[in-house]
Amino acid sequence: MLINFNEIQERTSPGMNNGMGEMSAKIYTDINEKIIPCRIHAGGSIGSHKHETNDDINYVLSGNGKAICDGEEEILTAGCCHICKKGSEHSIINTGNDDLCLLTIVVER
Repeated sequence: MLINFNEIQERTSPGMNNGMGEMSAKIYTDINEKIIPCRIHAGGSIGSHKHETNDDINYVLSGNGKAICDGEEEILTAGCCHICKKGSEHSIINTGNDDLCLLTIVVER
C-alpha cells in the first residue's frame, strides 16, 4: 500500500488540545491507525491530553522540543522517538526557533 502525502492537503490548527500557537499536519486515517507528518510551529505546543485507546508514537525529524509524559520531561531532538502509551497523558512543546517536525503514528489497541 502506498500513501502519497504529496497528494494530501496540509491543515493548520490553532491551539491543538488547548496548546499554544499553531500546528500544521497532513493526516492519513485508517480504522486501526493514523499516520501524521506534522510541524509544531515555533512557540507552539500540543496541549496535555490522555490516550485512552491508542499508542502515540512521535519520531522527531527536525527541530527541538520537549514532551511531558505522565509528569516526566523528555528532551526531543532529531532522531529521537517519544512514545505515549495507551493510558498515558502527554504534551509536546516546540522549544526551538524553527518548526518541530514529527512523524506521528497513532495505533489503536
